[in-house]
Amino acid sequence: MKKIEGIVPVMLTPFTDQNEIDYQGLEKLIDWYIANGADALFAVCQSSEMLFLSLEERVALSRFVVDYTNGRVPVISSGHISPAIDDQVEELQAMAATGIDALVLVTNRLDPDNQGTQTFLSHLNTLMDAIPADMPLGLYECPAPYRRLLTDEEIQFCADSGRFVVLKDVSCDLETVKRRVQLTKQSPLAIINANAAIAYEAMQHGSKGFSGVFTNFHPDLYHWLYHHASQAPEFAQQLSWFLSLSAVTETLGYPKNAKVFHQRLGTFSSVHSRVTDDDVLEKYWGLSVILDQIAASAQAYRTTMKTFD
Repeated sequence: MKKIEGIVPVMLTPFTDQNEIDYQGLEKLIDWYIANGADALFAVCQSSEMLFLSLEERVALSRFVVDYTNGRVPVISSGHISPAIDDQVEELQAMAATGIDALVLVTNRLDPDNQGTQTFLSHLNTLMDAIPADMPLGLYECPAPYRRLLTDEEIQFCADSGRFVVLKDVSCDLETVKRRVQLTKQSPLAIINANAAIAYEAMQHGSKGFSGVFTNFHPDLYHWLYHHASQAPEFAQQLSWFLSLSAVTETLGYPKNAKVFHQRLGTFSSVHSRVTDDDVLEKYWGLSVILDQIAASAQAYRTTMKTFD
């Protein structure tokens, strides 16, 4: 099994103004992620607007990312969005056949009505039996339609199975991350934090990277923080504060604001999003200036980082 660790961008899905997936723009986006330090790619996830994609689109999207990436970095995908387990079996079997390096299970889909561990494990066993035994698995505490955090018992079960290679941790709590790292340290299950506010501290305590939404703005800064922070600890701390503060912008129209950011970079042309029809630059006063400030500040940090090479 390939290790899934490091900086794992939660990929955007570019659309055309006609509401179709923009595959030409997606090629440029994949190249941008890899050129800017992505260690793996999360191809079908909430940032990809998976709740607004048909199964056919999710499968095509995952397969395209795998094919175009062509082994440069590992690719993982989720994409089971249905509440019914029988429907999830169909979704996951289709995604498993797209050539991905790990198939990621969404925790709230394993317990759609939040009934507890017994329901979670029952559904998990049903899905594991239906997925090819040689397919590495992951877990994702996706916030939508509700955030379903794993219990220690559930994490231990997954770690002991030997089939799970990654958990995208959305606890947003450093003590929880630290405890989970200890629970899984004798297993192949890597804990990867997704919260920018604790990103640096989580890395210092065993988080195997970062997989938050601002990997769509400056994954290279997170890459330096994870791989090279020991070169300049004081600078790393300052960088972590910038990363935490800039990530607050997620509340201002994400993922559409990230699409505006990439439109300005020239990655793709349309900011169309199925999540919202809002003109986020109009709705959120000052967002345009904030995006410029984030870009300029990130460039200043890059200039300083070069002095440590």
